[in-house]
Amino acid sequence: MKKPIFLSLALATTMLATPMTANAQSSWSLFNGKSNSSQGLSIDPTRGVLTLAPLLERTTPAVVNISVSTKVKIPSNPFRGNQMSDEFMERFFGNRDNPSQRDDENEDGDEDEQDERTMRSAGSGVIINAGKGYVLTNFHVIDKADKITITLTDRRTAEAEVVGTDPKTDIALLKIDLPDLVDVNLANSDRVKVGDYVIAIGNAFGIGQTVTTGIVSALGRSSSTQDEYQNFIQTDAAINKGNSGGALINSKGELVGINSRILSRSGGSNGIGFAIPSNMISGVMDQLIDYGEVRRGRIGVGIQDISPVLQEAMNLPSRDGALIRQVDADSPAEKAGLEVGDVIVKFNGAEILDSDDIRNAVGAIERGKRAKISYIRNGKVHTTKISIEKAPDEEEAILEDSDNDNDTTPSSFEALGGATFMNIPEDMEPRGGDEGVVISKIRRSSDAFEAGLRKGDIIRSVNNADIDDLPSFEAQIAKKKGAIFLSVQRGRNSIFIAVR
Repeated sequence: MKKPIFLSLALATTMLATPMTANAQSSWSLFNGKSNSSQGLSIDPTRGVLTLAPLLERTTPAVVNISVSTKVKIPSNPFRGNQMSDEFMERFFGNRDNPSQRDDENEDGDEDEQDERTMRSAGSGVIINAGKGYVLTNFHVIDKADKITITLTDRRTAEAEVVGTDPKTDIALLKIDLPDLVDVNLANSDRVKVGDYVIAIGNAFGIGQTVTTGIVSALGRSSSTQDEYQNFIQTDAAINKGNSGGALINSKGELVGINSRILSRSGGSNGIGFAIPSNMISGVMDQLIDYGEVRRGRIGVGIQDISPVLQEAMNLPSRDGALIRQVDADSPAEKAGLEVGDVIVKFNGAEILDSDDIRNAVGAIERGKRAKISYIRNGKVHTTKISIEKAPDEEEAILEDSDNDNDTTPSSFEALGGATFMNIPEDMEPRGGDEGVVISKIRRSSDAFEAGLRKGDIIRSVNNADIDDLPSFEAQIAKKKGAIFLSVQRGRNSIFIAVR
C-alpha cells in the first residue's frame, strides 16, 4: 500500500511543480490546460496552491444577499384579562402585556384579537442584468414580503421592487437601482452533464456569502407535483437555508441554475441540493419582464408515463416519451391530428423522455406561439405543428362509484380475476357515452388492483379495440396473450393501464 501512495504523492508534486517552472507569471487551469486565471480551478503562481479565487473574484459580486421583512398577525396573549396572569406578566415582562397600559386598546376598551409583528428572513439572489438592475431569486424567498432589501458584496444596499413572480417554477424577478453592478451570464443548461464541476454561492444561514463546491449529481429531478414545473439539477455542493435564490455556476463562471431547495431531515445540507436550470429560468424571465407574469398555455392532452407493462402491451421500442391518454375536444392537439395512444417523443426538437418533460416544455412556451411536435403512432414517427392556446378554467368532475350489482358477470381472464365488470347502467350517464364496461367490484389483492384499476373505472377499449358492452370486452381480452392494454375513463380523465 505504501508504494502506490508514494507514487500518487510524487505525481501530485510533479503536477504542482510543472506549471511553476514553465511560467511563473501565469496560472495553469486544470480544466482546459491553458494559462487562464479567470476560468476554473487553477494554480496561483505566487503561492503555488490550487484555487478558485480568480473565478470567484469575477462572479461573487453578482450574487447578493436578500433581507425580507413581512408583517404578520399573531394571536394575542390568551390569558390577557385574567388578574393573576396580568400581574405575573407585568412583574416579569413589564407593562407590554398589561391590558390597562396597552397601546393597541381601542376606544371601547376592547383588545385586538391579534397582534402585528414584523418577521424577518434571509435569502440570496443573482444579478442577471447589470444595466437594468435585474435580480433573480426564488419566489418562496420573497413571498408575501412587505420590504425587500438587497445587499451587495461591497456592502451597498438598495430596496428592491418586484418585477414579476412565477410560483409554479419558484422564480421571482426583482429590480434595483444602483450603478456599477456586476452580472453573470446564463449557461445552456441543456448541455450540462452529470459529473460537471459546479460551485454554489449564497447567503447560507444568513451569515453572509458562502461558497461551496461539488458536481452535478443528477438531472431532471422532480417531485411530481402537478401544480409546479420542475426539472431540477441535483448537486452535492452544500446548499443550506439562506442559499435559496443563490447561484450554481460552472467552471466558466456561467449560471447553470438557481439554488432552490434541499432534501434534508435536519434542515442542513446532506449533499442533496436542487437548482432550477438556467434554460427554464430564461423562458420565465423573458415573460416576467414583458408581462410581470408567465402566460402559459396548453395543447389539450392528458399524458402519462410509459410503464414496462405498457411498453410490452403497446409493443413500443422503449419507455421514452409521453403517452397521450386523452385529447380534449376542439383543442390544439385535436386540431393538429393527435390521437389517444400516440407517444410524444420530441417537442421543438428536444427529446421527451417522460410526461414531466412535455409538461415542462409546453409550460415554457408563451401562449399564442406554435411548436413542432413528433410522435409515434403504430410504430411510425410523425411530425406536426401545434399551437399553444390559453387554458380554460379548471373544472372538477368526478364519476361516482356505482353500487348497482345487477347483471354482473365476472371476467374469465386470469389476470383480471379479482375484478367484476358490468355493462354501464343507464342512470350512470358518464362523459363520453355508455359504450364500454364498468368495474363494479375489485379485490385489493387482485392483479387488476395492483395494476391501478379501481371500482367505478370505465373500460373504453382493449388493445386499441373499442368496447361496446360486456360480451365484446370478454371477447377482446380473450384474444391477447401476455399484457392487456386498457383505455380507462376515470371521472373526467382518461388513462392507460396495462395488466399482465
